[in-house]
Amino acid sequence: MTPPTLRTREQVAPVPVSEETASAPTPSLRRIRWHLALALAVLAAVAYVARRHWPVLESGAGRLADADHGWLLLGAVLTPATWLCAALAQQGAVPRTLPRARLVAAQFAAGAANHLLPAGLGAGAVNLRFLLRCGVPAGRSATALAVKGTAAVLTRGALVAVLALGCPGVLRPPQVPGTALAAAGGSALVVAALLRGPLRPRCRRAAAAVLGDIRAVHARPSRAAALWGGSLAFALLHALVLVAVGQAVGLPLAPARVALLYLAASSAAALLPTPGGLGSLDAVLAFALTAAGSPGTTAASTVLGYRLLTAWLPLLPGLLVLGVLVRRRAL
Repeated sequence: MTPPTLRTREQVAPVPVSEETASAPTPSLRRIRWHLALALAVLAAVAYVARRHWPVLESGAGRLADADHGWLLLGAVLTPATWLCAALAQQGAVPRTLPRARLVAAQFAAGAANHLLPAGLGAGAVNLRFLLRCGVPAGRSATALAVKGTAAVLTRGALVAVLALGCPGVLRPPQVPGTALAAAGGSALVVAALLRGPLRPRCRRAAAAVLGDIRAVHARPSRAAALWGGSLAFALLHALVLVAVGQAVGLPLAPARVALLYLAASSAAALLPTPGGLGSLDAVLAFALTAAGSPGTTAASTVLGYRLLTAWLPLLPGLLVLGVLVRRRAL
C-alpha cells in the first residue's frame, strides 16, 4: 500500500501577493477618499471666499440689524424665485424636456459656482455639464447657453429702455474720451477683419448652428415663452430684491429708479471679469445710488443687504448642492 503523499511547505504556502496588489485601494476606499476630497474642497472654497470678503459680511450684518424685517423677509422670499426663473429660461433654450428638479438644483448650484469663477464661467460650466448629462450634444449644449445669454442681454436692455422712459434724467450718457473711442474703433476693425478672413468659415458654422436652434426653440411657443419670460422675470426679481432691501433700510429713492439703477449698474459691472460681480457690482451700484441722491451709508447698507440675500447666504448651501450633484453624476 502506497503511503499518503506528504504535502511539502512549498505546496501549502500561500500565493505571494505583489506590492501593487497589496497597495491598491478597494473601490469603496477610493470612493470614500473622493467624497472626502470633495467635501474638503467645498469647505476650502467657502472659507477662502468668506475670509477674503469678511469685512463685507461683518459690516453688512451690523448695518442691517436695525432694518425693517418685513421688507428683508420679502427680499429673502424673492431670492429663491430667481433660481426658478433661471431654470425656466434654461428649459426654454433647449427643445428637449429637462428633468425639473435637477434643473432647478443645477441653477442653484450654478449661482454658487458663479461666485468662485470670473465672467460667469462657474455658472456656464455647471449648466454645460448639466445639459451634457441630460443627453444634449455638446454643440447644442453650447448653443443653448448662448441663446439663454442672448435672451438675458436683450430682456435686460429692454427693461432699461422702458424704465429710462419712465424715469427721465436718471441715466446720462457717459463722457467717453477720444482715445477710448479710437481704441474701440481700432478693435472693431481688427475683429471685422478676422471675421472676414480666417475665422469666417467657423463663424458661419457657429452662426448657422445658433440660428437653427433659435428656430427650433421658437417653433414651440411654450419654449419661446419660457425663454423670454424666464429671462425677463430673472432680471426683474433681482431688481425687486434690491428695492425690498432699500425699503428696509430707508433708501430715499423711488422703487422704479432703484430698479433702473440696478439694471444699468449690473450691465456695466458685467464687463468686469470678477467672480459673480463681487466688488465690481458693489462699487458701481453704490456709486449709482449715491449719485442719484441717496446718502452714502444708506446706499452701502442697501448694496450689502442685497449681497447678503443673493450671494452670501445661498453660497454654502449652493456649494453643497453642487457637491451632491457631482456625487450623483448629475453634473
